[in-house]
Amino acid sequence: MKKIVLLITILLILSGCSAKSYDGEVNVLNWTSYIPQEVIRDFENEYNIKVNYGTYSSNEELLAKISSSSSGTYDLIFPSDYMIELMIERDMIEPLDKTKLNNIDNINSLFLKQKFDKTNKYSLPFLAATTTIVVNRKNIKDPITSYNDLLKEEYKNNIIILDDQRIVIGMALQANGYSMNETDKDKLDNAKKWLLKLNKNIKAFDSDSPKTFLITNEVDLGVIWNAEAIIAKEENESIEIIYPKDGFALSLDNYAIVKKAKNKDNAYKFIDYLLRDDVSKKITEEYPYINTNKNCQNVSTDELKYILDNATYVENIGSNISTYDKIWAEIK
Repeated sequence: MKKIVLLITILLILSGCSAKSYDGEVNVLNWTSYIPQEVIRDFENEYNIKVNYGTYSSNEELLAKISSSSSGTYDLIFPSDYMIELMIERDMIEPLDKTKLNNIDNINSLFLKQKFDKTNKYSLPFLAATTTIVVNRKNIKDPITSYNDLLKEEYKNNIIILDDQRIVIGMALQANGYSMNETDKDKLDNAKKWLLKLNKNIKAFDSDSPKTFLITNEVDLGVIWNAEAIIAKEENESIEIIYPKDGFALSLDNYAIVKKAKNKDNAYKFIDYLLRDDVSKKITEEYPYINTNKNCQNVSTDELKYILDNATYVENIGSNISTYDKIWAEIK
C-alpha cells in the first residue's frame, strides 16, 4: 500500500512540474471561429500570458454572458457596432487607453469614427463582416439577386440562415424595401409575415458554422457571413456569392475592455498583438472576414468601396428591441 501511495505522489508531483507556469492571464470572450488557435498559442508563448478564451455566436448572447457574470469575469470582448453603443449606455465597457497600443496606426481610417462610437473612446475595429446570399449553382440554376428570390416553394427545407435576430429581421425588412433598422410596427409586422413565408424553406438557423451545410450539400442556398461563404466556395467550387440588391448588413466587430476588468494591462497587450501586421494577416488568412488593418487589406479597393457605399450597419434601436424579440420568438 505504501508503494502505491508513493507512486501516486510521484505522479502528482511530475504532473504539476509539467504544467506551464504563466506570468499572468487575460480572459477573452469572442465570436466563434474568429481567431486561429495558433495565434492564441503564439501570444501565450511570446508574452507568457495565459489566454482564457470563450466564445459566443450573437451579440445578444454576449450581452447575456456579460450581464450575468460577476464583476471581473471577463477582460476583453469583441462586440459589434450597435452593441458597443448599448454597452456604453449601460456602463459595461471602459474608455480605452490608446497610449498602450503601439500598433494603433495600422487601423484603416475608413472603419474609425463610426456613429456608434464617434471618437473611438470605447472601441477600436477588429474585423468587419457582410451578409451574403450563397447559391450552389450545380443544383440551382434560377437567377437569384434578391432575398425575395428565396421564397420559391421549390426551395423548401433548402436554406441555411444565420441565427441572429437583428440580421435576419433586418434582411426581411430590406426585402420589403425598408431600412434594416426600422422601428415602425406596421413595417415590422410586414417583415414578420415575410419571414413566416420564408420559414418553410429554412432548414436551420446557424451562426457558428453555416458553411458546413453548404459544403456537405445539405442545402443549396444560404444567407451567411462573407467569410463563411468564402470558405464554403473554397471547398465547393459550385458556390456563388451574391450581394443582394435589396441591401445587406455590414457588421463591424470591435475591441472593448469590460468595466472593472482584472487584467487590463494584459488585455492591452493582446489587442496590440492582434493589431500587428503579421498577426492580423494570419487571422484573415484562416477566417477571411474583411481586415480592418490598412496594411493587410484582403478585399479589392473596388469591392471595399462597393461594400461601404451599399451596406448598412446594424444600429441600436433602444426599447424597440422588444418588438424584435417578439418577432424572433414567433419565427424560431
